[in-house]
Amino acid sequence: MPPRTDLPLLCPVCAAPLTFTAAEPPNPGRLACAARHSFDAARQGYFNLLVGKGTAFEADSAAMVDARFNFLSRGHYRPLAQAVAAAVVPVLSGDRPAVLDSGTGTGHYLRELLDTAAAHGRTVSAAGLDISKFALRRAARLNPEAMNLVWDIWQPLPLAANSVDAVTVIFAPRNAAEFARVLRTGGRLVVVTPREGHLAGIAALAGMLAIEEGKDARLAAAMARHFEVEESSDVDIPLALNREDAADLAFMGPAGHHTDREAIVARLSGIPEPLRVEAKFRLTVFRPRLPDGT
Repeated sequence: MPPRTDLPLLCPVCAAPLTFTAAEPPNPGRLACAARHSFDAARQGYFNLLVGKGTAFEADSAAMVDARFNFLSRGHYRPLAQAVAAAVVPVLSGDRPAVLDSGTGTGHYLRELLDTAAAHGRTVSAAGLDISKFALRRAARLNPEAMNLVWDIWQPLPLAANSVDAVTVIFAPRNAAEFARVLRTGGRLVVVTPREGHLAGIAALAGMLAIEEGKDARLAAAMARHFEVEESSDVDIPLALNREDAADLAFMGPAGHHTDREAIVARLSGIPEPLRVEAKFRLTVFRPRLPDGT
């Protein structure tokens, strides 16, 4: 399945519109602008739009991505994906609805959103951004109809202004100014963050990073120039995990950048199964501030 091509993508070199051209298999296709800057898809179906020095940020490794894919594929966080989809589908507008999943990772949350929209009779154009090519290899296979793009969220987004109905950000950085630029009138930004007590039963034992105090207040403050909170809700998911799942859960997050999975498995080796913990999330829906600040 080729990606839908009606999302207005911009060239990262000159900001001119990019046009998708399909190719004969196994070549997935090419993005190019009128100035002849072109970007061939990787054989897995994603596009790398980073040029020059790329990004200074550390991308998730292949091993971290494998752990995340395995964990999410078992459905442990599906209630969260369903909550995100439920928040987004009502704001899809017109006959060409579009979504940006910023920090798409392996694409599981976007897959749930696209399927939910389809169940409501809506066909959605989507772009998934991530700095990890390993994650996008998975995402492109899971969401072949989306434009899966290697990109640094702190750079200007390769999307035209007023081009999407919703931006979703699930455990990923937030570029408020750029999100506000690409959202259409009436669009919404949906952000998911962990709450205090998230995975408290295994976090310390597995070497996971603690949830910072005052996270919600800092989030609202960081978004305040461009967004205001419309609503916020909690999503709690009780989990009963075997040690392999628990190790994947710990390793797939930030802890994976400073430890290895084998060390996590060793820390969990003496814990009886199932390991019962609770995932605690906050889902916040932001609406853009109007030009007069209201």
